[in-house]
Amino acid sequence: MPGWLDAVQTLSERGEPGVLVTVAAVRGHAPREAGAKMVVSREATWDSVGGGNLEATAVERARALIACGASTPELLTLRLTDRAPNEYGRQCCGGEVTLLLEPLRTGRPTLAVFGVGHVGLELARFLSRLEVNLHLIDSRAAQLTPERLAPLQDAPARLHIHHAPIPEMVLAEVPPGTHLVILTHDHAEDAALCDAALRRSDLGFTGLIGSRAKWARFREQLRALGHTEAGLARITTPVGLPGIRGKSPAVIALSMAAQLQTVLEAAEPVSFSPTQRTP
Repeated sequence: MPGWLDAVQTLSERGEPGVLVTVAAVRGHAPREAGAKMVVSREATWDSVGGGNLEATAVERARALIACGASTPELLTLRLTDRAPNEYGRQCCGGEVTLLLEPLRTGRPTLAVFGVGHVGLELARFLSRLEVNLHLIDSRAAQLTPERLAPLQDAPARLHIHHAPIPEMVLAEVPPGTHLVILTHDHAEDAALCDAALRRSDLGFTGLIGSRAKWARFREQLRALGHTEAGLARITTPVGLPGIRGKSPAVIALSMAAQLQTVLEAAEPVSFSPTQRTP
């Protein structure tokens, strides 16, 4: 079974949250020495800090930290005596163990850019500088050649390139919470993507490039497909920060990237002050 270090790598590759639990201090007798570690995710654990009530309590607390999006460490002290509270069975080693619970920075937000034309490529340049999962989708293979995307290759973002003749099929596969921008070369593709996006209730920000006239036509089409006014309000159009008037691809992309950054900052996990807990 992979150890705790492999687990950190696995969670990082998956973009899943986790907590690293370390035996920070031991007084008296305890099942594991200071420095022992384990990793806890929503559904699994790797390695051990001593088993029994000690470990079960640590797993429960770690998953509570994951659930509330905690980002700062926490100390948890447990006494291993007959008189100590033992929700998961008795441990009477006679010592006291302090655990350090550190939320791992393994989760990355996911962004999807549908359409990698002039503006889409400029937007990808900006977004690739962020620590995100970045999906680039286009129905035209020529827009996704290694030569064209070469400026993105040394960026911190994890790139996922999709040549998709039917782009909404990729939309069906992106993870919940994905923020997306729709700016393909084809208004028919844009309309199909808007329809597909509105059929998923678990997506994040959805932006659409275009004029008021374009959106007016799309609204009629989407209403005819059964979408409500409340649903249509989930689409932000025109996408990009208001007040930026330039129309060059780079300036339009800058405006979109700035708006997406405000979305990412608004979704950042709540930060808690370090605490000392003693059940």
